[in-house]
Amino acid sequence: MILHEKIAAQLPEWRERVKKLIKEHGDVVVDQVTIGQVYGGMRDAKVMVTDISYVDPAEGIRFRGYSIPEVLLKLPKPQGAEMPYVGGLYYLLLMGEIPTKEQACAVEAEWARRSAIPQHVYEALRAMPKETHPMTLFTLAVQSLQTQSEFARRYHEGMRKDEYWEPMLEDSLNLTAKLPVIAAFIYNLKYNGGEIPHVDPDLDWGANFARMMGVKDRGYEDLARLYFILHSDHESGNVSAHTTHLVGSSLADAYYAFSAGLNGLAGPLHGLANQECLGWLIGVREMFGGVPTKEQLRKYAWDTLESGKVIPGYGHAVLRVPDPRFTAQMEFARQRFPEDTLVQIADMVFEIVPQVLKEQGKAKNPAPNVDAISGALQYHYDVRQFDFYTVLFGVGRALGVTANLVWARALGQPIERPKSLTTKMLEEAAKNVMHPGNNQQ
Repeated sequence: MILHEKIAAQLPEWRERVKKLIKEHGDVVVDQVTIGQVYGGMRDAKVMVTDISYVDPAEGIRFRGYSIPEVLLKLPKPQGAEMPYVGGLYYLLLMGEIPTKEQACAVEAEWARRSAIPQHVYEALRAMPKETHPMTLFTLAVQSLQTQSEFARRYHEGMRKDEYWEPMLEDSLNLTAKLPVIAAFIYNLKYNGGEIPHVDPDLDWGANFARMMGVKDRGYEDLARLYFILHSDHESGNVSAHTTHLVGSSLADAYYAFSAGLNGLAGPLHGLANQECLGWLIGVREMFGGVPTKEQLRKYAWDTLESGKVIPGYGHAVLRVPDPRFTAQMEFARQRFPEDTLVQIADMVFEIVPQVLKEQGKAKNPAPNVDAISGALQYHYDVRQFDFYTVLFGVGRALGVTANLVWARALGQPIERPKSLTTKMLEEAAKNVMHPGNNQQ
């Protein structure tokens, strides 16, 4: 398998690089943690490492050093498509280099070969109550797949630590191959007739998902590719990525680790934000019977803020500029369906709302994030069940977190175990800073 061979070839140099860094420079101080960070969700504390992606505050996400425009330009594309193979992105995340079309297609072929879903997974999903949330079904499906874990099997049989990455790669390929099928089945189960979707080996990962969803407009195939690429990773500090890494650090397999990450993604402050953004846009459209004037939108934004609510989709924990993931999706919509009223409203919101937030003075980073537009694009293609949108997010996020799991095991990263402090200890630390002579004898 091409990914196994490529990683195996890179590993000796990578292991020596990390070993040398820790041995020779392990005492170098990288950052200082404040009480505000301790109590504020570890915000901006530099305590994790990943080479898969990095969020530059001034540029946005970089996948293995490549910006989103570079990724969309350089990755190989299916014939007649505008968006790249998702398999090409997965190759980039794992290998750190832009693949050839042949290499991208090799990943796509692996996914097609591994896409079959065990019958017991379908039975488990059908046994759940009709009103079950799609994310609950998605997490259940991932956990049900755990019975096939190569990592769990080989760990219990006994293997060397330097071999851990190999079954983790197997699990990651098997998992990512199956997720589009599972997501499409959940969509059918919840909103259609419950048919089991089938993978066409002649189609790529993104196109297969679009066909399995039953969307007739072929433009949705390109959107699926774009959506999954953009949502694949956002360095390791976000809830879904961090949770997957944390659980994986215990040597839990990819199924346990990713299902935990999905539970974090289901939170309103993480993966559910896209629903809130779309709901706000629809609220604007309903209020004004279509696209408002700029002055009407400006007043509506102020009314939202003065009522104590927030305008969803604006502001980001790291970014200080418009999210390139937002920009890529907005450009897609402008080119494909500029007449769509929700897209027109989203475009006007982009023009008006950041200025309103600046005038209000509470938002430090009033630029749009990925959620400000993503739901509107799904809505255009008649995927209008809001509860399902986070499942789409989860399918894409699997690409980045599983790539991180493979490399975490390849480089022997240890179990994550930060130290806790009591509030009294923090109060004493603050007192000593304010009155440094207190400890002198």
